[in-house]
Amino acid sequence: MVISYKEHTTLQIVEKNDAKYGLNVMMWEKKGDAYEGSTYAEIQKLVHQCAAGLLSLGVQKGDRIALLSEGRNDWVISELGILYTGAINVPLSVKIEELNDLKFRLAHAGCRMIIVSGHQLQKIRTIKRDLTTLEVLIILDEQDRYMSDEIPFIRLLEQGKLFLTISKRVLEERWQSVSEQDPATICYTSGTTADPKGIVLTHRNYTANVEQASALLPIPEYYCSLLILPWDHSFAHTAGIYTLIKNGASMASVQVGKTPFETLKNIPQNIREVRPHFLLSVPALAKNFRKNIEKGIREKGLAVEALFRRALNVAYKYNGNGWDRGKNASLFLKAAYRVYDVLLFRKIREQFGGRLEFFIGGGALLDIELQRFFYAIGIPMYQGYGLTEASPIISANVPARHKLGSSGTPVINMHIKICDEQGNELPRGHQGEIVVRGENVMAGYWRNEKATKEAIRDGWLYTGDLGYIDDDGFLYVLGREKSLLISHDGEKYSPEGIEEAITEHSEYIDQIMLYNNQSPYTVALVVPNREAIQRYLFHHNIDPTTEKGHRLALELLESQIAQFKSGGKYGGEFPERWLPATFSVLGEGFTEQNKFLNSTLKMVRGKIAEFYRDRIEYMFTSEGKNIFNSQNMMIMRRMLE
Repeated sequence: MVISYKEHTTLQIVEKNDAKYGLNVMMWEKKGDAYEGSTYAEIQKLVHQCAAGLLSLGVQKGDRIALLSEGRNDWVISELGILYTGAINVPLSVKIEELNDLKFRLAHAGCRMIIVSGHQLQKIRTIKRDLTTLEVLIILDEQDRYMSDEIPFIRLLEQGKLFLTISKRVLEERWQSVSEQDPATICYTSGTTADPKGIVLTHRNYTANVEQASALLPIPEYYCSLLILPWDHSFAHTAGIYTLIKNGASMASVQVGKTPFETLKNIPQNIREVRPHFLLSVPALAKNFRKNIEKGIREKGLAVEALFRRALNVAYKYNGNGWDRGKNASLFLKAAYRVYDVLLFRKIREQFGGRLEFFIGGGALLDIELQRFFYAIGIPMYQGYGLTEASPIISANVPARHKLGSSGTPVINMHIKICDEQGNELPRGHQGEIVVRGENVMAGYWRNEKATKEAIRDGWLYTGDLGYIDDDGFLYVLGREKSLLISHDGEKYSPEGIEEAITEHSEYIDQIMLYNNQSPYTVALVVPNREAIQRYLFHHNIDPTTEKGHRLALELLESQIAQFKSGGKYGGEFPERWLPATFSVLGEGFTEQNKFLNSTLKMVRGKIAEFYRDRIEYMFTSEGKNIFNSQNMMIMRRMLE
């Protein structure tokens, strides 16, 4: 079935690629001992069967069908099957544990059906009685028993195969009737401050953003990527699934374990097995990779650790800010870098399969120190920027053009401007809100006209993110407007860069959130690294269970922040008034489980500030400003017992 047309819908991309790349492996999946590949032609056959099966159940154009599953072949087959019927996919995060959150999304979207994996099935069985529009559950994994409203996915495919022998033309007419302006997905926001908003992305939103991404970063058809981010995540969805499909490349899924933790543990082994050419990452994942690398180096002894530190310093000098890599390097520096690369960095790269050329980072700000680290070991992490409302890619650093510390250059065929609080465009180099317009901008929020009008004005999407564009055309993202620190005189500053820098430069601070809401000084909530602090105390022959140990631990944390103040190692990197004058130690970290991190692992600042309101207010008293206050001493005592 080959037709000549412009690729304005996701379905047109798939149909064209079935003919062009039919024999290429599209998807790699590991169910047993090894990964097995499925070609574009094989996946396309299953997609048609899935779509036909849905048509046999009476699915109409515009119906909403939810998809709740871990990343796997069937995830893509299901989404494309839904889209071929002209229906709208509502991809849901497997990380949602609060059943009311799931119920809200399914009810708000008015989903008629849901395709669900075995691991997620019980969630839906528990809430389905309250969902009046939900008619059918299609279950991806075989079950011992099925309820009257449940269908095995394998049976859906069988029904589809039969449907195609009788009514193949019905499917062809249906998918060809889908237009570029028809909604493809409704992706829900995390809903951390209010009810989640359903972001409506059309077929053209996706194809436009895939074109933009491919122009910025050409993907050869021999490329393969292990998609380690959740597949409902807009970054993984567009930059992973659809960009790879567009270019005839292949994607692999992480082997699904019996528990989410087991799945997470499979990632390092799966990377070595798949040997990806690039990986999509977010800061939390990047930090975890770095910690594992440094842990491995540390376990080899002090001599190797010291050698690694020297190698990093040489690489940092050689690499510069990326765009000037090696330009001003002496012959000695070049030679030293090559030696360290052979001795150390190449062995680290082998842990990532040996073919990994780069990461593409998104999801939140990525500290420049973390960027320099991965650049040093020879696997650059190119920072990008986007949000789901823009499908999501707005800008990115790429191998051909990059500058560490920036979020790269904007994609083609999209207008971008920086605006002041009144919406007036600012000159280049000035800081303001990032505002964009293009075919990648969402159609709006599902059943939320008020929020749509607030976000999109005269065709421009107001992102709510602060940033500026430098003289070389690189975009710098400074953080969310809503997360700004506000001093007593009304001046504003984004805390995210400071927070990232502190955690990246300190092994003793795992997480930190700065707070200043028209207050006389800035304060911080600090989540310490218990093991690192204990290791430090033992190294200095201090008993961590004593008061002396508790006080020394607090002094250690204070010294990590002081590095960025006047006279410190990194003094001058940030305005001093925005650095915390004091801090409160927290006994529990910010996690998705306690709702202090959202699904993209960003801090939910409002919720954290509200929960710790008393601790924050205490820091603005004379007693609380002293880091050795009774609350900090008590938390530290409990932590180090």
